[in-house]
Amino acid sequence: MAGLFQDVAPDGAPDGAMQEEPPPPPDGPGLFGDALPVAAPPPVHAVAYRVLARKYRPTTFDDLIGQESMVRILRNAFALGRVAHAFMLTGVRGVGKTTTARIIARALNCVGPDDTGGPTADPCGICGNCLAILNEREPDVFEMDAASRTGVDDVREIIEVSRSRPMKIRTKVFIIDEVHMLTRNAFNALLKTLEEPPPHVKFVFATTEIRKVPITVLSRCQRFDLRRVRVSELHALFAKIATKEGVAIESAALDLVARAADGSVRDGLSMLDQAIAQAEGEISAVQVAEMLGQADRDAVFDLLEAVMSGKPAAALAITDRAYERGADLGTMLQDLLELLHTMARLKSIPGLRDSSELPETERTRGAAIADRLTVPALARAWQMLLKGVGEVEIAPDRRAAAEMVLIRLCHVSDLPPPGELVRRLTAGGAAQAAAPSNGSGGGGGGMTRAVANGTPVVEASPEGPRLASFRDVTALVKEQREAMLHAHLLHSVHLVRFAPPVIELRTEPDAPRDLAPKLAAILSEATGLRWTIALSTAEGEPTLAAQGQQADVARREEAADHPLIRAIMQAFPGARIDSVHDRDADDYGLPPVAAALPLGEPDMPDFAPPDAEFADEYPWESDP
Repeated sequence: MAGLFQDVAPDGAPDGAMQEEPPPPPDGPGLFGDALPVAAPPPVHAVAYRVLARKYRPTTFDDLIGQESMVRILRNAFALGRVAHAFMLTGVRGVGKTTTARIIARALNCVGPDDTGGPTADPCGICGNCLAILNEREPDVFEMDAASRTGVDDVREIIEVSRSRPMKIRTKVFIIDEVHMLTRNAFNALLKTLEEPPPHVKFVFATTEIRKVPITVLSRCQRFDLRRVRVSELHALFAKIATKEGVAIESAALDLVARAADGSVRDGLSMLDQAIAQAEGEISAVQVAEMLGQADRDAVFDLLEAVMSGKPAAALAITDRAYERGADLGTMLQDLLELLHTMARLKSIPGLRDSSELPETERTRGAAIADRLTVPALARAWQMLLKGVGEVEIAPDRRAAAEMVLIRLCHVSDLPPPGELVRRLTAGGAAQAAAPSNGSGGGGGGMTRAVANGTPVVEASPEGPRLASFRDVTALVKEQREAMLHAHLLHSVHLVRFAPPVIELRTEPDAPRDLAPKLAAILSEATGLRWTIALSTAEGEPTLAAQGQQADVARREEAADHPLIRAIMQAFPGARIDSVHDRDADDYGLPPVAAALPLGEPDMPDFAPPDAEFADEYPWESDP
């Protein structure tokens, strides 16, 4: 008998299960004689849109792109039945860490279309277990975000659940995303279970900060480093998806999206989704560049050519057009920095010109620009741009700061690099010093030796070095790019006697044993003369580094004693002298060595020329 308030459906089911029937249509006017309103048809529920990143999420190992090494190892592990009990997946965002974890969960629990299969690297995707895991309805596959659940209690809950056997599938799988966010105590609570898990449990961890994961946890996991996906691979994937979606998009636009994705498939698909939504008809590169707040690639190439050609007006015209389209000039400088790096790679790796890793524009137009630029010019522009990008980030007006950086680049484009300036000055100085005087010397290319101001001077042919002091010897070693030997000569060597081609030195204990023969070999090769480097126990001079420090202290004391500096220090209490620069000091902070006389001229006082007149203050009497 039905309850007091419970009606019975026609088929005997309770009221809660009874199918509601629509009320009968009215057969007359309303209560007040008005015509009854026509009932609106029930609303049609639109199908919820799935973003491209979810719609095209990989479901098998074959769908993963850019992770060939990891896929090969996992396939072999499943084929040999050697699947680890814990995995650590690390990499930047959007490269497939969580997706790989879900594929592993399906691979462990797939039973095949006939429900008789075992673990496989190729889950069928149609069995009950695969469908349940794919639709996130399987209760024995646990996903936890460690960014929001970081404590010991959360880990203890996992440990308790892991002790019971799965209800339906073969293996319980615990997927913990951003595992580096767990607290230290949480990690410690997980260690024992992670080392000796039950046979029916697998752990899959994912993190973008592998350095924050304790080594005790890493040692208990099989680690896979998922790499950034190449631009060419992203371009191919996005083109395939655009075709499936029935969207027309320019290849250059796909290049922009692929580069902006920075190796992340998810980021790139999100940008592609946005580009499809905001465009009508074929999606152009200009539209994508405006969407991303970037300048189009051709504009960046034009800007590079204008800057490296020393044309500030053309460079600023390009930035004006980009700014009007909404591009951020700071981002444009970063694009220019990236392009400079590409140019340097093209010069260093000629095979890149035929590689599919670079877009077509870089391979053609980029290669042509790279051929016209030298590596020193690229390196100088890189350093200036790198500094300029930082200036833009802290400047109150980003546009003004970016344009100032470009103007500086334009005005240094035609200047020779510092190394070329040194070579020019050195060549000129050597030629001048080697010129014969008063007809003495000259000719031949052999070694000459002279004494200047009491100091022996060794000079090679007009192209060779002029060694008038131990500092010159040390500078020569630096020019020969012997960095370690130069450092020891600077910090670990005391000069006892300098009498070329003999040098007597006292070395510190940290100096290498082969310092003397190595220095002698370098000097002999540079001058063509046999040198002797003798080691002594005499005290000798302070090291060049110590002499430079003493000279710096002296300069500071002299500056501090200047009346103007004293007045400044008194007016600004707490101020200090940071550094004192002496234009006449050499690379070691020491005053220049007294100039050596040209070869062939004795160390004698200057005499007046024969036709000089006597000074009035020195009357000379002559014989009648």
